Amino acid sequence: MSLTLAIVGRPNVGKSTLFNRLVGKRLALVDDQPGVTRDLREGEGRLGDLRFTVIDTAGLEDATDDSLQGRMRRLTERAVDMADVCLFMIDARTGLTPTDEMFAEILRKRAKHVILAANKAEGSAADAGVLEAYNLGLGEPVRLSGEHGEGMTDLYSQLMPLADAADEAQAEEAPETDIELDEDGEGETPLITAAKPLQVAVVGRPNAGKSTLINKIIGEDRLLTGPEAGITRDAISLRVDWADPDGDSTPMRIFDTAGMRKKAKVQEKLEKLSVSDGLRAVKFAEVVVVLLDAAIPFEQQDLRIADLAEREGRAVVVAVNKWDVEENKQEKLRELKESFDRLLPQLRGAPLITVSAKTGRGLERLRAAILRAHDIWNRRVPTAALNRWLTAMLEQHPPPAPQGRRIKLRYMTQAKTRPPGFVVMCSHPDKMPASYTRYLVNGLREDFDMPGTPIRLTLRGQGDKNPYKGRRKKNAGALAKHLKGRA
Repeated sequence: MSLTLAIVGRPNVGKSTLFNRLVGKRLALVDDQPGVTRDLREGEGRLGDLRFTVIDTAGLEDATDDSLQGRMRRLTERAVDMADVCLFMIDARTGLTPTDEMFAEILRKRAKHVILAANKAEGSAADAGVLEAYNLGLGEPVRLSGEHGEGMTDLYSQLMPLADAADEAQAEEAPETDIELDEDGEGETPLITAAKPLQVAVVGRPNAGKSTLINKIIGEDRLLTGPEAGITRDAISLRVDWADPDGDSTPMRIFDTAGMRKKAKVQEKLEKLSVSDGLRAVKFAEVVVVLLDAAIPFEQQDLRIADLAEREGRAVVVAVNKWDVEENKQEKLRELKESFDRLLPQLRGAPLITVSAKTGRGLERLRAAILRAHDIWNRRVPTAALNRWLTAMLEQHPPPAPQGRRIKLRYMTQAKTRPPGFVVMCSHPDKMPASYTRYLVNGLREDFDMPGTPIRLTLRGQGDKNPYKGRRKKNAGALAKHLKGRA
């Protein structure tokens, strides 16, 4: 679902009714009185074979102050900036109003693509309003009835080319993940180039120093910073050629994200939107830098953010900021490493780097850690080496025998990279305890030098394809034929 569609317009033109029809559920409250919707509501829209994210917005009103209407308008404008397509709705029965004309002008300047929709257009009473809509200069209006489901085919034909363009743009931006390998573990590793830079997301709680760190990396104050928490609200990407002391540079796209607080504390609607924007940045990254505050490291939210990056299958680097003001550095570092190993066992061995975004100390080590994490994320292990390793692991600690029948692990291969993914052919995969799977994953980390990166281990039953199946019989038949010929 790469396309994001925001439904905007005056109050009471039928935005929530159409939203409910597109998502196929009554998610949004609908009533005859205007101004019922105040928040932004996201849903998974479906129209024929199209799948997209649809946002229901508050009605646009002519208010720019800090009143409720002014805050609702700012929230809607934020949704317009985020969306790929804006569906601008007018009421065909009421006809054009001065407010419609004013907001059409705003959308012309701010929105990437605008589709004009004349809603409540069922029947001849709406003909005059549909004709008036041409005066907005936004092209031919789509005649819709959100309540009765009319005009959905016309809306589909307008969205289809935009959805295709959004898919192409996302394919160019999104990193290649889960790259499949052949039996020998071979496959093409995407190179870091100016056209395909290494994508890095910097995430963390508010006021951890994310924007200050990125400003120091790029060497200029491009991002707004300050002592107040929550200054950054957009996930902003910046291109940089990050060079080491020897002058070797690596093209990178670095995403600065909004600080992520506990869900219960996120009350302001704008902050909710900013956090979801930051979560999307994690999905577009290859390496995620989780930035902690040295004064209050490893709070619950830091652990959730690191766990999210691991579940998304991204390489993770943990950086502890504000190290310049820390007094007992050695003791603090010991505490940090002990807490890291205890609280994030799924990222065992991930690099823990101390930095100071203010002074720039530790940035060289951070750059090296990002490149090493990316290299491990692309790690390949030959099948022969994996099976020798598996034999040794089985001898050292055999798998359990549920109900007296031992689980046999026969064959292992690496199926994917980015992150490394392995497949083990075995009997009774459904009876394998999670503790033994962890034993194998931890062994892979230690013996094949893959610290910190997410590792996917899949157990398959004997019904799946085994490349060694039948080979022994074939070799035995060939040997018998050879010996018979010699006799």
